[in-house]
Amino acid sequence: MFSGYHFSFPVFCAFLFMALMPVRYARGQYHYDFNPACQKAYEEIIHLKLASGKELTAFEKKIHPHNLIPYFLDNYIDFFTLFFNEDPAEYLSRRPSRDSRLDLMKKGDPRSPFALFTRSVIYFQWAAIDIKFGNHWDAAWAFRKSFLLGKDNLQRFDGFLPSLMLQGAMQVAAGTIPPGYQWLAGLLGIRGTIAGGMHDLETALNSADPIAKIFHEEAIFYYLYLKFYIQNQRDAVFQYIAKQQLDTRNNHLYTYLAANLALNDQQAASVEQIIGDRNQGPGYLDMPLWDLEMGYAKADHLDPDASVYLERFLTRFKGKFYVKDVLQKLSWIYYLQKQPDKAAHARARLLHMGNTETEADKQAMKDARSGRWPNELLLRTRLLDDGGYFHEALQLLAGKTSSSFSNAADRLEFAYRLGRLYDALDRKDEAIEAYLTTIRLGEHRTEYYAARAALQTGYIYENRGDRETAIPFFQKVLDLKDHDYKNALDQKAKAAMERCRNG
Repeated sequence: MFSGYHFSFPVFCAFLFMALMPVRYARGQYHYDFNPACQKAYEEIIHLKLASGKELTAFEKKIHPHNLIPYFLDNYIDFFTLFFNEDPAEYLSRRPSRDSRLDLMKKGDPRSPFALFTRSVIYFQWAAIDIKFGNHWDAAWAFRKSFLLGKDNLQRFDGFLPSLMLQGAMQVAAGTIPPGYQWLAGLLGIRGTIAGGMHDLETALNSADPIAKIFHEEAIFYYLYLKFYIQNQRDAVFQYIAKQQLDTRNNHLYTYLAANLALNDQQAASVEQIIGDRNQGPGYLDMPLWDLEMGYAKADHLDPDASVYLERFLTRFKGKFYVKDVLQKLSWIYYLQKQPDKAAHARARLLHMGNTETEADKQAMKDARSGRWPNELLLRTRLLDDGGYFHEALQLLAGKTSSSFSNAADRLEFAYRLGRLYDALDRKDEAIEAYLTTIRLGEHRTEYYAARAALQTGYIYENRGDRETAIPFFQKVLDLKDHDYKNALDQKAKAAMERCRNG
């Protein structure tokens, strides 16, 4: 009966379950039925077990060929595959499926809240994919269509929580568009606020509604990323992960979430543990990004084997995002290991590999073109600080003053590094003093240190509850011009100002 087709045990069980279910729709009538088999497929896909998820959607299509949900879930498979691995060949082969799925979703009952929701999600996911492949206008218009479809769906179905989840996340994104891109937001008709978006997202996340529960893990992913990067509530994010006991071992989306946030919260040791403890059994999406994050974590502790992970990432990864940044880290590792030939070779590769779509890649290219190598002491300090090894980093600077550095750029960086370390060690008044020195030395230079120092000073006062003092520092970030990481820092400052003004 099943000759010529491989059936896994979950698929076989799903088949038995579905075979016993009553038929609820007339033959030939397209519909949206998020039945238990589709819920199981969605769960597998969200955990990045894409192969078993694909088996389940394929099987549901055989049993219920007019159910549109498995076709909708196939877009999640394409999204995760392309977003994480960025394979251009895969992009070309999968891109035509977007329009065919959108057309297919229109065939369902327009009275269903899934009619517009499914299309909104497909547009949203392809907007993110198109950004990865450099198709900015396609991404912008897809985001607009997703935003407007979601808005329309909530007007029709006010209580449909999956739409509220996605719309909330998009509202937050729209509310943090930096000033340099406000013209684009106006052109696309996108408006949103951080407070309103987070409220909608939290409503969906905390609901006991059965439909909302299906999307609970996806809602958690959006919620924690936005809480971390936009609301700057980093401690609360890791407390949530611990309290909710998120399965960072078997759910690889949570593995990625926890590792990525820990890496950006100066917790390199945690990154190594999270990635090392993940379930490495078969069936999960093969992601070179694990090597990237492990390599970064090891580089941040000056571990000599960091180069092994980063070289392996570069060998296996077929995309362009963060390639230049990885090569810069690799060049630094070799530079600190007194291997100048390997350091120079990594820098030479940096000049022609990857792209400059991200602020980090853009900065790596600028540094490489300068021909200047970092001050070795400050570079070691920077890496240790990035990894959360604050006492080790501060020990390196013991006995040093600005006069210890002959170069103006190094004196500026010294003040900044000192401020960041004092800040991390909760020596806030000393941190503010160092940050003010950084702003004074760097406000007319192109390095990002002055703007980041202003941002961090604003954060200190915001956390003290002194919003009146914090706001001018966030405004200072926006006022500083022509420096590195301008858009990224402006976005953070804009989000902080809204928090301070609106509570």
